[in-house]
Amino acid sequence: MIKLIVGVGNPGIEYDLTRHNIAWILIDGLPQISSSNWKMKFKGDYTDFNHKGERIYVLKPQTFMNLSGESVQPLCQFFKILPEEVLVIHDELDLPFGQIHFKKGGGLAGHNGLKSIAKHLGTDTFYRMRIGIGRPDRGSVSSWVLSKIPSSMDTELNLVMRKCNQALDSLLTDGFKKASTNYNKKDFLSLD
Repeated sequence: MIKLIVGVGNPGIEYDLTRHNIAWILIDGLPQISSSNWKMKFKGDYTDFNHKGERIYVLKPQTFMNLSGESVQPLCQFFKILPEEVLVIHDELDLPFGQIHFKKGGGLAGHNGLKSIAKHLGTDTFYRMRIGIGRPDRGSVSSWVLSKIPSSMDTELNLVMRKCNQALDSLLTDGFKKASTNYNKKDFLSLD
């Protein structure tokens, strides 16, 4: 059972709509929390919503990506949330733009946000929802992830967010195995 959804990203308007902040784009559009009151604590912004009678917390660390664990760990400690009850939503270079992949534990693929969370929780057994941002054809990876998603991709981005929302709802409602079967490694354009 997921009790905490963490969207990693970088604070500041200069990072709005960047590839690295795709998790925040998703969280900011979640219908479950659109009218929720956000609170500032645990070095982050957090809120909660009810899903089938269970309270689920949502956290956007405000520490910058590579220090996300400094926000996740104290919130987990305060609300008594175990690492295996945490879902981290993050950008993924190794997936094409918009592809969704659920994962539990395992390697951190050089993602500094995941490394920080694993370090502060003392384990990497948390769940992940990887959202593909693709790799650049040329140029540096850091410039790519920190660049804004072009407005010419607005229609595609809206479709990706709709599919991500469906995938997240599937995870919360049907569980990890079914959500993984339905969404991992599938082109978002082929999903109903």
